[in-house]
Amino acid sequence: MSAKVDTLCQNLQNALGERIKSLKTALGEVTIEVDAADYLAVATTLRDDPELRFEELIDLCGVDYSTYGDGTWEGKRFAVVSHLLSVSRNWRLRLRVFAPDDEFPVLDSVIGVWPSANWYEREAFDLFGIMFSGHNDLRRILTDYGFVGHPFRKDFPISGYVEMRYDPDQGRVVYQPVTIEPREITPRIVREEHYGDVGHG
Repeated sequence: MSAKVDTLCQNLQNALGERIKSLKTALGEVTIEVDAADYLAVATTLRDDPELRFEELIDLCGVDYSTYGDGTWEGKRFAVVSHLLSVSRNWRLRLRVFAPDDEFPVLDSVIGVWPSANWYEREAFDLFGIMFSGHNDLRRILTDYGFVGHPFRKDFPISGYVEMRYDPDQGRVVYQPVTIEPREITPRIVREEHYGDVGHG
């Protein structure tokens, strides 16, 4: 590990202590996991602690672990993973937290800590069905009005639903069965006639 990563890990341990459930480093990146009950307090500490100073949330996404590791995963199903940046300290951190209830996943919203989480949390709600307590505008952001289900859940069917489109002949929005044709995509390889032959080129 580099001296910078070592320093970051030590600062995290000093600031968060036993609230860190796991701390891992790989490829020069640091990932910590915390309990859902500590999520909001940890986020605030990560932003405000002078030895950490993670001022920016770069990304936040939902994750469905239901088939992770060829189905051998035994932990909680839904997680939220955030990527944080400290501009003043020039380091990055990945923060992971699991929702305690697989049937109705709920986590605290961090928009009060990092306002940029707003649309990311809406996306995780829309696509994975993860609720964010304290989010003041938790609406769908990518799927159609009235859409039922959450398309990034690994148990979501790809047929049997309806899609919405504007029909210019009828002059209105119409609903019709989803049309997803199964297909096999084979890459087309294009090479010159004597590609690789010695003496050509």
